[in-house]
Amino acid sequence: MVFSLYYLIAAEQADEKVRKVRGLLTVEHLRVSWQKSTTPYLSFVTRILRPKLTRYPPRAIRIPRPAESSYKDPVDAWLYFDGPLSALTHHTKLVLDIPGGGYVAMNPRHHDDKLLAWAGKLGIPVLSLDYRKAPEYPYPYALNECYDVYHTLIATMGRCIGLAGSSPPRIILTGDSAGGNFATGVILMILQSAISDVQSWQGQETLPVPEGLILIYPSLDMNIGNWMSDDQMSLIQDHRTRKTNKNILRRKSEDYYNLTPETPHPSDDEDQTRTSFLPVSGTDANTDRVKSKSPPKPSTTAEPDLLSPLTVAHQTATLTSSKPRLLKTRLAMSSMISYFNDRILTPEMMRAMIILYIGPHIRPDFSTDFLLSPVLAPEALLAKFPKTFFLTGERDPLVDDTVIFAGRLRQAKHNLFIQRKELGLLKSKDEFNEKDHVQVTLIPGISHGFLQFVSVFPEGWGHIYRCSRWIEDVFEAHPSASSYSRSPSSSFSRGGENHRHHRRIPTESSGDEDRPLEMSSSISREPAAGGAGDHGSDDDSITVQQQQPSRSVRRGKQRVRPGVGRERSLVSLASEDDLLGRRMKGLAGGLMGMVEDGEGTS
Repeated sequence: MVFSLYYLIAAEQADEKVRKVRGLLTVEHLRVSWQKSTTPYLSFVTRILRPKLTRYPPRAIRIPRPAESSYKDPVDAWLYFDGPLSALTHHTKLVLDIPGGGYVAMNPRHHDDKLLAWAGKLGIPVLSLDYRKAPEYPYPYALNECYDVYHTLIATMGRCIGLAGSSPPRIILTGDSAGGNFATGVILMILQSAISDVQSWQGQETLPVPEGLILIYPSLDMNIGNWMSDDQMSLIQDHRTRKTNKNILRRKSEDYYNLTPETPHPSDDEDQTRTSFLPVSGTDANTDRVKSKSPPKPSTTAEPDLLSPLTVAHQTATLTSSKPRLLKTRLAMSSMISYFNDRILTPEMMRAMIILYIGPHIRPDFSTDFLLSPVLAPEALLAKFPKTFFLTGERDPLVDDTVIFAGRLRQAKHNLFIQRKELGLLKSKDEFNEKDHVQVTLIPGISHGFLQFVSVFPEGWGHIYRCSRWIEDVFEAHPSASSYSRSPSSSFSRGGENHRHHRRIPTESSGDEDRPLEMSSSISREPAAGGAGDHGSDDDSITVQQQQPSRSVRRGKQRVRPGVGRERSLVSLASEDDLLGRRMKGLAGGLMGMVEDGEGTS
């Protein structure tokens, strides 16, 4: 306490002490630094300053693993609920929170302010996971824990935490910092399993996607780089998000103009339309025309270094005969380097956390592993994400993770919207509204982890309650108004039922190469001896379904008996299935021998 008071007064000595400690970081340093909010003195002060949020304290519980999991140890968690446990049977809504802590530290009790406020404001249970930390449990142990808890909640319909279990719980997933990485990874795992899980082809239903996702200053990119790529800058500079990202773009421009203070600074309007140029060879402008007229020269293997166009002489000649060409984006540094001297999250700390999280026995590919770096997720999966909210400080070293991932989500949703419109599944007058899918809130002048110290940052309470309003908005949204890009699965197998609930989307890949495809027409037949009755279907649709390998495909023409017509399905198909079914029938009708009513076959 004495040294703490001393360093509060002697700021320069405190900075020097912090630099020395961060120069020799260990996992103990990280844990002591970040978990100090639960020390007896600070915890006492925090409880005094915190308003009365709930009548009931958090309860420690353990969640069993699903039977399909490779792990058997239960997962520790804390249940925040402002009521007796017996009242949980009246609830079907649930917030599943994955707290942050740099992958190596902190548990839900270090996030009491946020979790207690949500439980008291919303009046619904908030389940926060105490996943096991690195380096004792390196990647992907904690991610699998989070996925297994979500799996158990759906499979037991909430009975594992005291819900009635009469219907699947409606879940919103939240995560901050490292927890945002886990929350995004869980959704990617759910979507990936819905596409490639072989069990889904055997009659089992896949996990539904959460109804919403809230990411608070998330860590979404493990590949810490110095420079922004053209694609990343294009996402930030998108005209639809310029207002939101205005200060981010200004900061990246200041990285240059601060070094050249006498250079005139363009205004915001000029900067948006500013055209930059790079030198390019005078012959490059006509490259396509030259290639079309000149036949390719035969290749040779003699002295490849001397004949290569990348020789020094060739590069020199190219520069001397260059002309300006359009530059797509300006050179810009990443936020991790721009805020190199951040007092809360430094590059040294990020490096230490990543090394500890991955562990000594894994060498991941940082350019492709999207469960480590969700910003790399394929667009086919991003297009199926639920509505996602982002809350990040503008001076956060991880702010680029937010704006880039939000831009990729927005791009994937927009491309899916255009595709559906071209297929005729949407009206021509429909317009894309990005706020139906992605909302980004950037807090000016704030760095990382600002919800951890709301006792000394009272403005943080407003942001905590902003998140609670997002949760209310998602739960209050009518199911029919939910995003069309949600996972094709909306329920999970339960009670031994084997309902098929998988729909194919034309643009997505499905791991069905190992099973034959059978097409069955919708012509009704008389029940076979000892067989079940016929299930009719719509006149304008055919069923495309995956069958067991032992079943064969009957080919050839089928004769329709007089007086036996088609029957209408008791279950109407969605517009997408109906349209695709009619198109498929037109393509496959001749091969399947389908005929119209009243027609015979020769």
